[in-house]
Amino acid sequence: MLNQRLQQKMLQKLSPQQIQLIKLLELPTLQLEQRIKKEIEENPVLEEGKEKEENETENEEPESEYDDEFSVDDYINDEDTPDYRLHVNNYSKDDKKVDMPYSEGFSLQEYLLDQLSLKDLTTETKALAVYLIGSLDEAGYLRRDIESIVDDLAFSLNIMTEDKLLEDALSEVQTLDPPGIGARDLQECLLLQVARKTENSDNDEYNILLKSVYSVLNDFFEEFSKKHYNKITQKLDIDNNYLKLIVEEILKLNPKPGSVFAGDLNKTAQHINPDFILEIVDGDPVISLNQRNVPDLRISKTYSNLLQGYKKKKKTSDEKNAVTFVKQKLDAAKWFIDALKQRQNTLLHTMSSIVNYQKEYFWDGDETKMRPMILKDISDITGLDISTISRVANSKYIQTHFGIFPLKYFFSEGMETEDGAQVSTREIKHILNECIENENKKKPLTDEKLAKILQEKGYLIARRTVAKYREQLGILVARLRKEL
Repeated sequence: MLNQRLQQKMLQKLSPQQIQLIKLLELPTLQLEQRIKKEIEENPVLEEGKEKEENETENEEPESEYDDEFSVDDYINDEDTPDYRLHVNNYSKDDKKVDMPYSEGFSLQEYLLDQLSLKDLTTETKALAVYLIGSLDEAGYLRRDIESIVDDLAFSLNIMTEDKLLEDALSEVQTLDPPGIGARDLQECLLLQVARKTENSDNDEYNILLKSVYSVLNDFFEEFSKKHYNKITQKLDIDNNYLKLIVEEILKLNPKPGSVFAGDLNKTAQHINPDFILEIVDGDPVISLNQRNVPDLRISKTYSNLLQGYKKKKKTSDEKNAVTFVKQKLDAAKWFIDALKQRQNTLLHTMSSIVNYQKEYFWDGDETKMRPMILKDISDITGLDISTISRVANSKYIQTHFGIFPLKYFFSEGMETEDGAQVSTREIKHILNECIENENKKKPLTDEKLAKILQEKGYLIARRTVAKYREQLGILVARLRKEL
């Protein structure tokens, strides 16, 4: 029986200029430099250098007049594209680097996009793969189901696709390094890694072991998770010694493949180009944009005067085409310069608000002084849309006197202590991590025991919350941390 339904949906289609401005806002410093160079190469009206002051241009012919076709201010907030967790990164092999330690590794998304660019894919598959990469969480997982993402693409970006095409794009993402990336759950993540090991191994004996590992994870994952080892040995007809080899091989796998790009403060220092620089001047934090390698731009007088000259005479057909070309390039150049200014203002406004909100923390970097802070807090202060704050926070770094940090590092939820004080969940995660690092690996602490330890320290936390924080830290459950 056929059923007909009338369904009404609101779709918002972004203009090319809106999309360009969103992309400019997302770009970190290093990629902004590359974007500006590309624009200069493609638009002869743009050139490097500061605009001259009015008194310097009094005797020169006036620049051509042209109407603004759009207002830059309209585009920052007037959009509804999805919030990507991580987009681009500012790791550079350039000689001009800032030699300071920073808290987290370089971006997983950037690493994946570099690999994706080398693949021979259709335009549609590559575009979908880029979207999926941007949707991965910090651990490298795709936490949303394919059907929901298809709906998002249609509703938010007016991109129509099918489940099968998105599945194909995800399969391409899952072939990238690190192995296990793009999985939708832990089981799929581990299976992807075992499959990759099998592909790369030419050792027959080792491949036999990997086949058994794959079988345990694929067919007996629930038994393995619950440590029902007897059931596994019986069903696979293997002894305990062989099972121990299988378990050891599984424990070598990374349950959070994306975490290799988000290490801790004690990791070997890498190099990064920060987007912001924080200095303490006369006892107050002062924020500035790192514009060292970002050139100033201006509109070429040659082309401006050329257009003015054409206006004063009758034009042939070819000259009319030339006028149209120059006019278009002038419009594009002015928009690009204005968009860069808007980007700078938005970044400084957002970063200043973050620093003011976390002012006590920025004195010395003491994590216990970090206040709970979510995107909405900064959105309310700045008056900018939450998605705009997200784009700024997800792709930018700040250099401080105690290290270089990604902006997303300063965002965390809050929790109330026994005495009613608000503390950042980051502080609780730090204590949780210490407890697990110092536990007896023969008898690892369960989530319930960890909750009791935290409660004794004055943190009102439930067992399920401990489990959530443990998973966010990429730490296995107690039964899987136990050493045989």
